[in-house]
Amino acid sequence: MYAIQWLRSLFFIGQMYLMMFVLALYYIPRTVLNNDYAFHGVHTYCKWVRWTASWMVGLKSEIRGEVPTDEVLIASKHQSFFDIIMIVSAVPRPKFIMKAILKYAPILGWFGLKIGCVPVERGKRGAAIKKMVADVKSGKALPGQLIIFPQGTRVAAGAHLPYKVGAAVLQKETGQPVVPTATNVGVFWPRHGIYRKPGLAVLEFLPTIHPEDVSDLDTAAFTAKLEEIIEPHSNRLMAEAGFKVPA
Repeated sequence: MYAIQWLRSLFFIGQMYLMMFVLALYYIPRTVLNNDYAFHGVHTYCKWVRWTASWMVGLKSEIRGEVPTDEVLIASKHQSFFDIIMIVSAVPRPKFIMKAILKYAPILGWFGLKIGCVPVERGKRGAAIKKMVADVKSGKALPGQLIIFPQGTRVAAGAHLPYKVGAAVLQKETGQPVVPTATNVGVFWPRHGIYRKPGLAVLEFLPTIHPEDVSDLDTAAFTAKLEEIIEPHSNRLMAEAGFKVPA
């Protein structure tokens, strides 16, 4: 049974990257003429991945909570590529703080820059945040929902990694609301490897944190607040999926 599911997973991954190439051929010329096609392209691709995952490997997916559509920061738990797919499929104008090396990735890097993603050099996150805040205030930044992963990288289901202050700094500087986001996708779609486990992957947008609610918190306290919100909800979703969350 494992071998069959592994082969199904391999086929799913292969067609996923093939479709990325096919859609790129269609959307790149159009995006050159009108940048809105970049958003249409990434939405189409992410919905395709969610749909094919549901019947090729039995991995269904569900978005819960109120989907943010305004100018907000989305502070999300990050367990694998699939939580990125789910967020992008749901919000209208997604953009990310991404590792600088990804801007050189074929197709992904080009579309990432077109939708307004912010590349960050390793060890230079502070400088990138300052530039991003300046762009927001000057109007140079594309409008939309800025997604940031407070832990800074993918974290395996059940593992713990401290939260970093980037999301808190951005909130303080931009004054934008923050939407904490929990997920259990790592239970089914790991950080590495080919095997995809069938089940129900959930991404849940939690109640918005408004600026006036945290105006008296410094960056460390706000970061702790995010962790206190996101981690228990992610643990709840993982437990719902049958994963035994470590104490």
